[in-house]
Amino acid sequence: MKQQSSKTAVALGYFDGLHIAHQKVLDAALAKKAEGLIPSVLLFDVPPAEALTGQKIPRLMTDADRDRVLENRGFAPRRVRFAEIRDLTPEQFVREILQKELDAAFVCCGYNYRFGKNGAGDASLLSALCEQAGIDVFVLPETDELGEPVSSSRIRRLVQSGDMDAAVRLLGRPLLFTAPVFSGDHRGRTLGTPTINQYLPKGFIRPRFGVYVSDVLVGDKNLRGVTNIGSRPTFDGESVRSETYILDYSGDLYGQDVTVGLLHFLRPELRFPDAESLKKQIARDAEAAAAFIR
Repeated sequence: MKQQSSKTAVALGYFDGLHIAHQKVLDAALAKKAEGLIPSVLLFDVPPAEALTGQKIPRLMTDADRDRVLENRGFAPRRVRFAEIRDLTPEQFVREILQKELDAAFVCCGYNYRFGKNGAGDASLLSALCEQAGIDVFVLPETDELGEPVSSSRIRRLVQSGDMDAAVRLLGRPLLFTAPVFSGDHRGRTLGTPTINQYLPKGFIRPRFGVYVSDVLVGDKNLRGVTNIGSRPTFDGESVRSETYILDYSGDLYGQDVTVGLLHFLRPELRFPDAESLKKQIARDAEAAAAFIR
């Protein structure tokens, strides 16, 4: 193995969701560690498409969760405010960011990567400019799954429609969010199924209202759960929240940040005639969750 230098292997893209195509781009950068390059990823504070159009784009992952996953995989994220580079020409981006700021010897991106002012540069231009600068380039071709290209926008549509099975397949993992647990009205405790209450993170995508099989990270343990996303119509709830019953767990998680991963859509959110009917349905949901195999 070559001695590691300050030269980097840079993964380019917004990486919302870190789906299976993103992971292939990241793997290409990680592989260069064997050649002495430092795996890095260029991250922006906002999605470029959101900054350019002014339209909010629901996130598939919070920045904190994304950064944690990247760092755990061995990346040294480099964060840049998009406003600081949005007006750079493609040539300036390669010279000022890739060469001077990142000291890149290798860059990788997806086939549909755009860069430079108004997205003037594409993957083909990136390859040409980097070749002139002595930077190696890998462009990941289109990645298809379930008959269509993998993309964050496609996953958003799946999540919003409730097709969590397909979304999880494209993500390569559950749909994750981390949020603090707050004290609710304790109805779950009176029903014999105490829940943790969380608000979805700001800007996070709103999944189809309903009940999901979930995985819950408590400490270093990954536990099975049943998660309701919605407004609790049986009790005339108004605020949208996540309520998760963690199977085979007892303990106080109030105030702690807990990661929940949605795996499978069980049923729509329903209004039950009384608490006893809801209690029986929760028991059926818990049984289905316990039996679910990824």
